[in-house]
Order: sequence, then structure tokens, then C-alpha cells
Amino acid sequence: MIPTFSSIFDLLKAFPDEQSCIDHLENLRWAGNVVSPFDETSKIYKCAGNKYKCKNTGKYFNVKVGTIFEDTKIPLQKWFMALFVFSSHKKGISSHQLAKDITVTQKSAWFMLHRLRYAFEHPEFKEVMGNPTEIDETYVAGKNKNRHYDKKVEGTGIANKTIVFGMLEREGNVQTKIVPANDGKTLKPIIRQGLIEGTTIITDTAGAYKDLSLTFHHEVVNHGRGEYVRGEFHTNSIEGFWSQLKRGIYGIYHHASPKHLQSYCNEFALRYNTRKDTTCNRFNFVLSNSEGRLTYKNLIND
Repeated sequence: MIPTFSSIFDLLKAFPDEQSCIDHLENLRWAGNVVSPFDETSKIYKCAGNKYKCKNTGKYFNVKVGTIFEDTKIPLQKWFMALFVFSSHKKGISSHQLAKDITVTQKSAWFMLHRLRYAFEHPEFKEVMGNPTEIDETYVAGKNKNRHYDKKVEGTGIANKTIVFGMLEREGNVQTKIVPANDGKTLKPIIRQGLIEGTTIITDTAGAYKDLSLTFHHEVVNHGRGEYVRGEFHTNSIEGFWSQLKRGIYGIYHHASPKHLQSYCNEFALRYNTRKDTTCNRFNFVLSNSEGRLTYKNLIND
């Protein structure tokens, strides 16, 4: 039986020790049918110490091998606490605060958060969209004058910022993507690939969205003329998501480099896309998507 919880107190009662965390992760990952990360067709032998042996390769493994938890020295109980607060706080949590909360170094907390963001990139939220869909782009960056001298860039305005493109399906999910430009050549292929033909889309008057009416039912709101809502047509929902994303980045994280910005966007997108789920269900949803490994070397590699 999968335990339920809605607070840190409940979480500690549900997972009082390391073994309970291991059992829970095994249940979510394998559901009683252990699969070797080295050869999924191999017969498995259960060994002592929560280890298993792959018959075909002769290699030993545990439930953490092949996941974001592989080779971690930090107990799973602390990982579970980190995931709980990270996934339930609407604006996220800084590595400095997490380090204090679970008693690890700030460097370890930073790495933990990025590994959790890696699990936040769930394939379920990349499905083709339908229904009325709001489309917009935003620009994310700190002020150039506040950057370190070796991080300052030439130019002003959007020249200093990273472009984030987004599509938000009414009563559905949001998808975000870092893009190199905000022109039609860049954005139209993403829109055509991500939406069902004939879908009603709502955009502003940006030139990148010109001629989309050839493929979709395209409604435009003219912000330049003070038009923000016309009946059911508006982009208020996705603009609300942008606002939440920026409040989290500027208020909690203070800075997100262009290199890691997509991970932060995935973080906020998953929280939005699971907004109707309980805290417990969101926790297990992310935990069940923990396969895949992110090493520190790959994370900091340019």
C-alpha cells in the first residue's frame, strides 16, 4: 500500500527510516517486478542489503542505479524531504534554504535541486495540444548593471535577455521552450508540431504569428490598442504563468543562467501542470519519473 501524506510531519511518519524510502522507491519503479538496468531481459537474483544481481551480466545493482539518485551519498530520506518541499512550494526553494532545512552543504543542495529538475521534465507534458491554446513569449534575465564585470553583455533591452516561448492549453498543460529568436521561422515550426491542426489559438499581434490562420483558428488580441480581452479570447493565463515563473526566479533563485533556464522552466511548468493534484500525488508522480542520470560533470560542463 502506498502511504499518503500532506505535510512534512506526515512525510516523516510515512518514511521514518532509509528502508521505508527504499521500499517505496522500489514499489514505484518496479511494482514487484525487478528489472535489471543492464539487461532488461535478464533473470534477477535478490541479494542482501537491498541489492540485486543481473544474471546475464553478472553485475549487482540497487533501486537507485539508473536514476537521479545513483551514487548519491545523501540518504533517501533527505532526498524525499527535498522533493516534498521543492515540489509543493509554488515558487520553489533556494539551495541555501534547502541546505539548512535538510543539513547538507549548499553545493550538495544545488546539485540535488538540479537532479530533481531533471526528473521534472516529464514526457507526459509534451503531448500534442488541442482546445483553445494561448501562445506567447517572454524574456528572462537580470539587469545588465547588476551582473559581474565579466558577465556583462553588449546592447540593451531584449538583447540581454533569454527568450522563453510558451503554449498553454486552456484547462490543460503548459509547455515552455528556450528559443534563439522570436521570429516566425523559429516559432511557427514549434507551434505546428505541438498543436492539432484546426486548434483555436490566441496570440498578441507579434509578427511571428502572422499567417497561422492558414493552419489554425487564429484569434489575435491587440495589446497595443488596449485590447486584452475579447469575449473568451485573451492571453491572461499564460501571462499569469510567466509572472509566476519570474517571481520564482527573481524572488527565490535571484538568477538563472541561460544554460540552466530550461530546467527552471520545466520546474515551474510541472508545478502548473500538476496544480490539481494532491501534494502526495505530485510527489509520487515526480518520483516515478526519476530514471535517468545527471552527473555533476555534465551539469557544469559548458
